[in-house]
Amino acid sequence: MLRFLLYLLLGWLAFNFIFRFVIPVYRTTRQLKKKFREMHDHMQEERVNQTQQSAQRKSTPQATGKDYIDFEEIK
Repeated sequence: MLRFLLYLLLGWLAFNFIFRFVIPVYRTTRQLKKKFREMHDHMQEERVNQTQQSAQRKSTPQATGKDYIDFEEIK
């Protein structure tokens, strides 16, 4: 009888340990990994967008010289 109560107590402790500690830690870790991955992907996307925008700015010539008057040195 005492052995049965001991097994019952150990089973209850194992059940509580698994369902109150192991599974919540596993779920939280999985959520954190997912959020970090999303944040990393978002940062990569922003970096790509910034490099594309800077490349577009460099490649498009700006309108310079429309109101430019040639300078002639007078002596």
